[in-house]
Amino acid sequence: MPADLSGTWNLLSSDNFDGYMLALGIDFATRKIAKLLKPQKVIEQNGNSFTIHTYSSLRNYLVTFKVGEEFEEENKGLDNRKCKSLVTWDSDRLTCVQKGEKKNRGWTHWIEGDKLHLEMFCEGQVCKQTFQRA
Repeated sequence: MPADLSGTWNLLSSDNFDGYMLALGIDFATRKIAKLLKPQKVIEQNGNSFTIHTYSSLRNYLVTFKVGEEFEEENKGLDNRKCKSLVTWDSDRLTCVQKGEKKNRGWTHWIEGDKLHLEMFCEGQVCKQTFQRA
């Protein structure tokens, strides 16, 4: 049975966010500002349908998808690239593989205890974030 990731989650910690953003080609000034942000994620899960809102004082991001169905994702507000994304369940982990200009790009969400974990990866850089339920 897949995990229920629904809820409102506040960022507790972020490791190697700058390296990840550098791999995405995000400019220096934006990286400096983004490292100071404490984003909030709101995940709405209805079976295998997901809506994930990420809110911050700099930018907001919204992605909607169904597990197992490839979709075109426009990363507007992030690195502004389009990619083909496919999200699947890997046991109790929600994993996304993104195909586009950048190699080995994607993310994984999972819950351990009362924490939501997110690993974002791109071209060998991995950012690990931990969120606490709001």
